[in-house]
Amino acid sequence: MSKTPIKPENLPERLIWYYLIGTYLFYLLGAQSVVAPILATFLIFYLLNKWLNQTEKTSTDEKIKISLSSWVWFIATLVIEFALIVGHLDFDLGTSTIIRSTSNWYRGWVLFTFFIFAGHLNIRPQVIYRATCIVCLQSLIVLLVASLAILAKIPPIVLTSPLKVFGGNLESYNIVLFYIIDEGKARVQLFAPWAPALGFVANIYFCFALQESNLKWRWFGLFGSVAMIVLSVSRLAIITPPIVLGSVWLLTNFFRPWVQLTAGFISMILGIFAPMVIDFLEMFKEQFHKARAGSSEVRAALRRMAKDAWWNEAPIWGHGAIELRGPALVGHIPIGTHHTWFGTLYTQGLVGCAALAVAFLASFIELLTRAQTEQNAKVGLSVILVILLFTTADNIDTYSYLYWPGLVILGIALKPNSVLTDTTSFD
Repeated sequence: MSKTPIKPENLPERLIWYYLIGTYLFYLLGAQSVVAPILATFLIFYLLNKWLNQTEKTSTDEKIKISLSSWVWFIATLVIEFALIVGHLDFDLGTSTIIRSTSNWYRGWVLFTFFIFAGHLNIRPQVIYRATCIVCLQSLIVLLVASLAILAKIPPIVLTSPLKVFGGNLESYNIVLFYIIDEGKARVQLFAPWAPALGFVANIYFCFALQESNLKWRWFGLFGSVAMIVLSVSRLAIITPPIVLGSVWLLTNFFRPWVQLTAGFISMILGIFAPMVIDFLEMFKEQFHKARAGSSEVRAALRRMAKDAWWNEAPIWGHGAIELRGPALVGHIPIGTHHTWFGTLYTQGLVGCAALAVAFLASFIELLTRAQTEQNAKVGLSVILVILLFTTADNIDTYSYLYWPGLVILGIALKPNSVLTDTTSFD
């Protein structure tokens, strides 16, 4: 079987390829949260142009077909914005705040949806897999430099990009060289605005590295992504790979008789030793929280405050926006952050949260169904499971500019007739 070199073959692939391999350049310029929305917007106009101008003579590869699940995401995004506006009006937050919140909505949920739609273009997933493996290799080199800086006790260097004037996620404009100190420990965040976000992206890159056909690049991708996960010191990031790998394997093999028999046997054993299993899980949970007790306490307080404020003050439409400065009890961290579901309840109420849940459920069901026979859907299922896990630790819309390659792969997986064949080996 002949090997075909990986190289971008059309405009969308070239834009994605050069953006990804230039990740660290964009980070050093503080330009990620500015360039990513531009890229998403351009890809959507490119898609619309091809969609509106396609004819019966358009080849199958070039024909645009939008999946039902992607339209569900589009509708959910509009519902979230509608709930956001109603929340602003209910609390009389003013026109300027509505404009600012809508801008953040565009940079978050709209970007999320745009990149899913962009996956319906003629984009080969192998291009994204290879490009992210290159980023992982770059990260290994940067991690080596960061490790030397930690050993040499060179203090962290933090710069602020002048692009901060464009607004949005202000953390994205902070350029951190080498490492950060958090609760007395050194952590790396590389091209991410903070360490847990790096762990989030690294988990998606880990899923991609497993799909890389070239052995050398696969190992670079696996080593690089695992190194980023571990050195981010994010507890959720560290436990995510085994959870996702195990879940995808079980979900795509459950209907095999021997798997069902094994699952039944394990269930019986767990039932017999239920007290011991419960004690083990309680101990694991306790140790998990103790690993970074301060962070766990703050997150728990934020969830509790967000839930109480949502239920007591704005159960249907939400508050419209988070406060710029939270209470002293949580270190002035704004209520409605650090958890997607509680954050959505707080800002967009039950309406926005329900829309988001329906969109996730629709994509999960479609991917689960198609993953039984399609490799692209299997990768998409891995991506959506990673995203779902991280909804419990952060506001995922805030970082859609960062993990957008996963959203493009999600779009490719949802694309009608998206089947990855094994007839070509890529070098």
